[in-house]
Amino acid sequence: MKIPTAPSAGDRAISRRRFIGLGAAALAIPALSRSVLFGFQSPFSDSKSLSFYNTHTGEYLSTTYSRSGQLVPSALQEINHILRDHRTDEIREIDVRLLDLLHRLAGEVSCSQPFHIISGYRSKQTNDYLRQRGGGVASGSLHMSGQAVDIRLPGFCLSDLRKTALALKAGGVGYYPKPDFVHLDIGRVRCW
Repeated sequence: MKIPTAPSAGDRAISRRRFIGLGAAALAIPALSRSVLFGFQSPFSDSKSLSFYNTHTGEYLSTTYSRSGQLVPSALQEINHILRDHRTDEIREIDVRLLDLLHRLAGEVSCSQPFHIISGYRSKQTNDYLRQRGGGVASGSLHMSGQAVDIRLPGFCLSDLRKTALALKAGGVGYYPKPDFVHLDIGRVRCW
């Protein structure tokens, strides 16, 4: 029969270190599991959230569009509405890949402000109108298919937003410092 012995001082020190480490990990879990904060996705959650402020309509939306890998139809409808063509009030389905790009961008910049929307979906009528006024609007703009958005992020430098978007290598990135926005789309990777 083996007689149990008291742990040595070295064994106790390791146990204390482990105990402290486990305590620190336990304290970190609640902070890491908060994924509602503007597009932040913790490693313990697969929910995707976004916040928007439409600069033309004054509308604000903060919503979770994907939970446990499943799209949330009511949230997608709300997003389609806030990103509608504000000139014609026309609504089009926004491509989820664009939302995922915005979600990734939000996670990279770690900013708690909503994306300010300059332009989301654009009807052909609005696109033609903007082309006639100049400003480099493409005749086949991805805005017309719900695959592009023009944004700014208050409190975050526009050139840094552009650099971060470019680093994602997920589509087109246009930089418009005078009107103060960055264009993002899910077309081929390019910049201007």
